Amino acid sequence: MKSFAQVLLLALLWGVAYPLTKVSVETLGPLTIAAVRATLGCALLLAVLGRRVHELWQPGMAAKSYLAQGMLNCVIPWILVAWASRAIASSLATILNSLSPIFIFLFTWAITRHEPATPRKFAGVALGLAGVLVIVGVDALSGLGEHTWAELACVAGSVSYGVAAIRGRRFDRVSPLVPAAGATGMAALLLVPLALLVERPWTTSPSTASMLAVAGLAIFSTGFAFVVYFRLLSTIGSIATASQAYLRIGIGVGLGVLFLGERPSPHVLLGLALVMVAVAAMTWPGRAPAR
Repeated sequence: MKSFAQVLLLALLWGVAYPLTKVSVETLGPLTIAAVRATLGCALLLAVLGRRVHELWQPGMAAKSYLAQGMLNCVIPWILVAWASRAIASSLATILNSLSPIFIFLFTWAITRHEPATPRKFAGVALGLAGVLVIVGVDALSGLGEHTWAELACVAGSVSYGVAAIRGRRFDRVSPLVPAAGATGMAALLLVPLALLVERPWTTSPSTASMLAVAGLAIFSTGFAFVVYFRLLSTIGSIATASQAYLRIGIGVGLGVLFLGERPSPHVLLGLALVMVAVAAMTWPGRAPAR
């Protein structure tokens, strides 16, 4: 039950990233958004680490591990999704970026085999995908194909997230703060000079809404979210952790009910039920092996 609550929290923290990104790109470039997000997120994580910052350089925590995690979990998907959000709606970006559980399951089953790809988890993947399709319906995907490159960018970001989740398992013996700070720090080192050279952010006039949105991305969808993310990877594994991608759609519906007064239709409620069952199937602890 605790793992399910943490998956739900991660889905909330990452689910709000899409509308925040949509607001950010109105007056800021994709590289600038990613650079600010990584820098502020890393600063927050380092502040929380405090005197424990030396743990970043403990044995086994090589810089190349942080670099790979930062590239796969931050640099590549953030730039792709931010760029795509200029052309497509945030809801469509969310849908196309919710495919990571499928990629993780397939990579695990066919290549890495770092954890059991059980029939129950496969059923969870299938139920989750079915739930997403029921929730969004055919109408929500009506614009699919109009901005093919933007849509493919979101899918590529989903693949990057999937590989990152598999590689992130190597940090399961350290505090979640350590890989979170290391990955965002490496991402910031790459993104800041790139944004300065390519987009020259000092020549833009960002709106207050865009700046607040980027701050929200850094604090909630990066700093706080990565701590929860690496904690889940170390406790329930990459396949189960990825199940939060399915819940992002449900989070969007819930926010609409709470703040916009929307009333979900019966097919949305059915889809949410399928998603909840799917996440439970993927996160429920397996039977302990007999001694």
